[in-house]
Amino acid sequence: MKLKKMNLLFILVPLLLIALFKLYPVLIAIVESFFTGRIGEDRIFSGFSNYANMFSDPVFWKSLNSTLIFNIFINPIQIIAAIILALMLNTKFKGVRLIRTIMYFPVTISVTTSAVIWDLLLDPNRGLVNAILKAMGLPAQPFFTSDSQAMLSIIILASWKGIAYWMMFLMAGLQGVPANVYEAALVDGSNTFITTFKIVIPMIKRSILFVVVSDTISNLLMFSPMYLITKGGPNKSTNVLMYEAYKSTFAYADYGRAYAYVVVLLILIFIIVGVQLKAMRSED
Repeated sequence: MKLKKMNLLFILVPLLLIALFKLYPVLIAIVESFFTGRIGEDRIFSGFSNYANMFSDPVFWKSLNSTLIFNIFINPIQIIAAIILALMLNTKFKGVRLIRTIMYFPVTISVTTSAVIWDLLLDPNRGLVNAILKAMGLPAQPFFTSDSQAMLSIIILASWKGIAYWMMFLMAGLQGVPANVYEAALVDGSNTFITTFKIVIPMIKRSILFVVVSDTISNLLMFSPMYLITKGGPNKSTNVLMYEAYKSTFAYADYGRAYAYVVVLLILIFIIVGVQLKAMRSED
C-alpha cells in the first residue's frame, strides 16, 4: 500500500507542475483574450471583439504569412541537416569528438549574442560576408535590410544555432541502436544506404518524432532574431505572430490583442503538431 502511494505521489507531482506551468497559462490566455483593457484600466468583457479586430487587420494576415513561410523552410532544413550530421558524426574516426564539439559550439552562444554576431557579419556596408563577396567580384547583398532577403537571413541564423542542438538528440537515439544490427545487415549484404534508410532511421523514429515536434514548436514561437535585428521589417517581412503578440503587450499595452494572437498561435501549433503526430505515428 505504501509503495502504491509513493508511486501515485511521483505521478501527481509532475502532473501538478505541468498543470501549473503549462495548462494554467494556456487557460489564462484563452480567458483573457475575451477582455479588453490597457495597463491601469479596468478590464471589460468584449466577447470576440479582439478576434474580430485581429482578423480584420492586414497586419495579422501579414504576420501569419511570415510565420508560415519561416516554418515551411526552416523546419525541413534543420531536421534534415540534423539527421545527416547525426549519421555522419555517429561513426568512429579520428577527431570525431573535436568535430562534435565544434559543431555544438553555436548552441552554447546565447540568442542575443548570436543575433549580434550575424547582424555584424551580414551588415550590408561593413559586414565580413559582403567583404568576401566583393573580393570575389560579386555584388554586395542587403541581407537583413531587404524585403526579399531578411527572412532568408534569419533562417540561416536560426539554422546555424539550432541544427547542432537537434543533432545531439538524434545522436542519442543512434547510440541506442545495437551494434549487432549493423553486423547483421552487413552479413545479409546490405549496403550503407539501405542499412541507414531501411533499418537505422526506422529504429530511431521516436527520436525523430521528438525532434520534429519540438523543432516545430520552437520555431513557431521564435521571435528573438526578429526583435533584435529586423524589428519585424523591412515592410513587416519578418513580423511573425509571436513578435506581434510581444509588441501588443509591451509596445501597445493591449493585452486583449496580445492574448488573441497567442491563442491563434496555440491553435496553429496544435494543428501542425497533430498532423505531424498522425503522419509519423508508429503502427504499434
